[in-house]
Amino acid sequence: MEEAYKKIIEACGEDLTRPGLVDTPKRAAKAMQFLTRGYEQKLDEVINNALFPSDSREMVIVKDIELYSMCEHHLLPFIGRAHVAYIPNGKVLGLSKIARIVDMYARRMQIQEQLTTEIAETIQQVTEAEGVAVVIEAKHMCMMMRGVEKQNSSMKTSSMLGIFRDNQSTRSEFLSLINN
Repeated sequence: MEEAYKKIIEACGEDLTRPGLVDTPKRAAKAMQFLTRGYEQKLDEVINNALFPSDSREMVIVKDIELYSMCEHHLLPFIGRAHVAYIPNGKVLGLSKIARIVDMYARRMQIQEQLTTEIAETIQQVTEAEGVAVVIEAKHMCMMMRGVEKQNSSMKTSSMLGIFRDNQSTRSEFLSLINN
C-alpha cells in the first residue's frame, strides 16, 4: 500500500523527496489501514458472547452512534451517525456491541445504503429480534469536496425489518424517539 501511495503522490506531480512528503506514503498507508479496519474484524469477535437472556419485549434504541466510512466510488469519507433499534425476543445484545457492529461495517469501502442494510441484517441475525430499525444520516465528502460541491447536503437511509416494517405504530415510535 505504501508503494501505491508513492505512485499516487508522484502522479499528482509532487516530489517525494520534499521534506513534508518523505514519510507521507507510510503515514497514508497506515491511515488507510485504520480507516478500513472493518475488513479485519469478525462478527463473533465483535459480539464476544455479549448476548444475554431477557424477558424485555420493549424497544431498545441506541442513537447518535458516530460513524466514519469510505465511499467505494471515490475513496472519500462519509461521516455521520447511526440510530439503531430492536425489539428483543428473549435476548438482548450488550449495549457497546451495537456501536461495535456499526463500526465494523462502517470501516469498509461501501455505499451508505449497503451499510444501513448490513447493520440491520446483522443485528437481526445475532439477536433474532422481533424487528430491527436502522437510520443513518451522513455527509459525503464526494459531494462536498468535488462534483456538485454542496456543503450542506446530507443523506438519510433506513432499513426496517420485522415489526418495524410491518407495524406503522412501531416504526412511528422509533422515528419519533430518534428525532427528539
